[in-house]
Amino acid sequence: MVKLNRIYTRTGDDGSSGLVDGSRRSKANPRFAVMGSVDEANAAIGLARLSASPTTDALLSRIQNDLFDLGADLATPGEIDGALRIVPAQVEWLEAQIDAATAALAPLTSFILPAGTPAATALHLARTITRRAERDAVAAVEAGEALGQPALHYLNRLSDCLFVLARIENPAGDVLWVPGANR
Repeated sequence: MVKLNRIYTRTGDDGSSGLVDGSRRSKANPRFAVMGSVDEANAAIGLARLSASPTTDALLSRIQNDLFDLGADLATPGEIDGALRIVPAQVEWLEAQIDAATAALAPLTSFILPAGTPAATALHLARTITRRAERDAVAAVEAGEALGQPALHYLNRLSDCLFVLARIENPAGDVLWVPGANR
């Protein structure tokens, strides 16, 4: 007899989902909103990788792995020995990537539109989803969820990193906003 590996468990049919510590919470819990937004950002980054330059693709690969670390962090409430957490070194790595990319770019003279090459546009989409994940994280903290500071810092830096990578992926230059262009 062939044993089937099923993806469904039916344990969430009641509108709850499990966390690493074994507790179950409503799928509407703010912690799950953050986790969902992080997952969505990760998928958007995967889409951006399809058309990104090799250098950007390598950075995005590491970021995607970090986002799984972040998901594990978010799925682990409280203090659990050996829990996978975002650590300050991951935030510092993002800062180094932002600084390196910014050094290669012309200074901003205008707001830029989320447009240009397919990679740049996908990175802008990932950036906006990451900003939502950050807002969801702040809302979760304000609702009483304990989230680690490095996790919050990582989300903040990630959106900045995606912004500068989007600029890098527009080698012909930024698509500038023209205020009042259609009046």
